[in-house]
Amino acid sequence: MTPDQLQSLLSAVAAGQTTIDVALQRLRALPFEDLGFATVDHHRQLRCGHPEVIFCQNKTSTQIVEIAQRLAAGGATVLATRASTEQCSALRQAFPDVIINDLARSALVEGHESQISNPKLQTANPVSIVCAGTSDLPVAEEAAMTLRAMKVPASRINDVGVAGLHRLFPHVETLQKSCAIVAIAGMEGALPSVIGGLVACPVFAVPTSVGYGASMGGLVAMLGMLNSCASNISVVNIDNGFGAAYSAGLVDHQIERAIAQATHEP
Repeated sequence: MTPDQLQSLLSAVAAGQTTIDVALQRLRALPFEDLGFATVDHHRQLRCGHPEVIFCQNKTSTQIVEIAQRLAAGGATVLATRASTEQCSALRQAFPDVIINDLARSALVEGHESQISNPKLQTANPVSIVCAGTSDLPVAEEAAMTLRAMKVPASRINDVGVAGLHRLFPHVETLQKSCAIVAIAGMEGALPSVIGGLVACPVFAVPTSVGYGASMGGLVAMLGMLNSCASNISVVNIDNGFGAAYSAGLVDHQIERAIAQATHEP
């Protein structure tokens, strides 16, 4: 159940338009629902601002579909990450309108309620996703799918790594207007440090497992980012486009709430 749905239900009870028994029946799955193999957290959107996300690795297709169905039954947006081809096919059969991003290995079932209560409160360019090379695109796509699930518009800047740093310069104005940036790089992981020195917003750096043997599966990029002298950089785990985008999306949501309060928007 989304916050808007809960508010509508409580308002209906207060106005006498529905009974307490009916409300209790609708609330029976809060705060969680035990499926035996999983305990679905229906309260997470109310508590954290976004529904539970399905991490598909090591789950069966049947388990993923059942979790997705239970989340979707309450009107929540359903995001499944690290999904295999088989798992995506199962979700497509269960949800004809599902959005599959093969490169991101993600699936999205958009819910009935928007995270953004008023489109007028959206900033023109809240989050930028920047990746150093084309080989980093799977991680960038995962970040993009996450922001879409959070109803956060994002700009994309691809293949602007430090081997050709001049490619980044035309995008500096866009970066400086962003409320948060997801910066993705493999190899030596230098791109987030460069971006961090150009902007006055949080930069969520994602090291990728892209690189030659000495990159150690992304460890070198991660350590380079952790040692950045740019003070506005926070580093997530290797290939974790989801985590970086989720944090960037929360920054955007906080700004929207502040704007709503300042303008007395509902």
